[in-house]
Amino acid sequence: MCGIVGVVSAAPVNQLIYDALLLLQHRGQDAAGIATLQDRKFFMHKAKGMVRDVFRTRNMRALPGNSGLGQVRYPTAGNAFSEEEAQPFYVNAPFGIVMVHNGNLTNAQSLKADLFSVDHRHINTDSDSEVLLNVLAHELEKTTRGLPLKPADVFAAVCGVNQRIKGSYAVIALIAGHGLLAFRDPHGIRPLCMGRSSDGTVVVASESVALEGTMHYFERDVAPGEAVFVDLQGQVHSEMCAEGAQLNPCIFEFVYLARPDSTMDGMSVYQARLNLGETLAKRVISTVPPNEIDAVIPIPESSRPSATQLAHLLGIPYREGFVKNRYVGRTFIMPGQGVRKKSVRQKLNVITSEFKGRNVLLVDDSIVRGTTSKEIVQMARDAGANKVYMASAAPPVRYPNVYGIDMPTKDELVAHGRTVEEIRQIIGCDALIYQDVEAMKQAVAAARVAGRTTLHGFDASCFDGVYCTGDVSADDIVRINENRLKTEEGDADNSRLSLPNASE
Repeated sequence: MCGIVGVVSAAPVNQLIYDALLLLQHRGQDAAGIATLQDRKFFMHKAKGMVRDVFRTRNMRALPGNSGLGQVRYPTAGNAFSEEEAQPFYVNAPFGIVMVHNGNLTNAQSLKADLFSVDHRHINTDSDSEVLLNVLAHELEKTTRGLPLKPADVFAAVCGVNQRIKGSYAVIALIAGHGLLAFRDPHGIRPLCMGRSSDGTVVVASESVALEGTMHYFERDVAPGEAVFVDLQGQVHSEMCAEGAQLNPCIFEFVYLARPDSTMDGMSVYQARLNLGETLAKRVISTVPPNEIDAVIPIPESSRPSATQLAHLLGIPYREGFVKNRYVGRTFIMPGQGVRKKSVRQKLNVITSEFKGRNVLLVDDSIVRGTTSKEIVQMARDAGANKVYMASAAPPVRYPNVYGIDMPTKDELVAHGRTVEEIRQIIGCDALIYQDVEAMKQAVAAARVAGRTTLHGFDASCFDGVYCTGDVSADDIVRINENRLKTEEGDADNSRLSLPNASE
């Protein structure tokens, strides 16, 4: 998952892009980058790290121009340790293009081979985003053939891209001397929206919070399969560039990834999480009598809306029992020291008085590997809890994700091939309650507040094993897992608890 933003304005855009990336920081903390365009020259700065660390005053001064784009990266493929794979990516022909991408291509390896043998283009990294950029460049070259670029040519190129690439992608590209291009995959798996300000500045971003937080009004979501081209005068052109496009957004965005103050594809993220708490309450009642629960305690941060609603409906006190340390950084390994595995206890501390002698219901947004849940349950017991129940606002995560979420292989998923009772025994809680898959889909769909695109369904593949693109086989999953980022003990911790979630 990543956060992307693009801007066309009549004024310098470097500060605006920086501010938007800060608002999207929850979508990626591994690397950040900005590219701007002045006349026909690109200026770029990118590096590993958080936005506030990557960009200093000298870097911002070196990013002139009235149009530009940026990205915050959370790598799910390629090499997490290579600064070369930080985005934006650049290619010099045709015209000169810089691009940022959120998502994951499922046919990147075959495309890479075709680009070399057929299109005669060189890919220098393991990033599927560089593959996507070169496919786009090749298609633009075909549609223009040395002639001046027109919006119709851009849309024809995007049609060609959609026919060649598979997977999930929200893309923003800047074409030197011409304008900003944004497009979304035909299933709308990864989010993308656009807005503008009263002075005519046009902004495209992953989430609406990046628009509203920079004083731009949200205009609409980019539709699945749609391409939007904003020329350097701020004129917006749009066209549908895929046949049979249907909206199937990633449901994990609503469960965990997105900020609660965002609206995505017409659905309020915060309302979706409240709804999940409401449906989860019905599951809790069928498993544990409410009079046997003394307090409902969320596991920070994004489970709070669900836990609040659940506690309200059951008439049980809501309590904060964990305090999250927002300043935990890398564990450094000094010469002569052994590798030390990071503990959840470095990131969370218990408020003992909320646990001692009580039966507590812990609410989390989801349970993935189960190792974090197991340690948190033990922390509650160590703090004196009498009984510890665990509830997940999401169903069991049983299948790998191939569309741009850093989800473990199936063998690492605690729910894969196990019953709820077997999972409960591994986690060590007294009762384990999961959300139902259909109830989750209905809860999120019920959070719809606006939107012109009809919701066809959701990509809930990590919960139900149904891959909405319809072209993912078991062999594909094995191959994609082989290209997954490998992390080692002692490396920076990219677990969910380490992310500065939007609820903070």
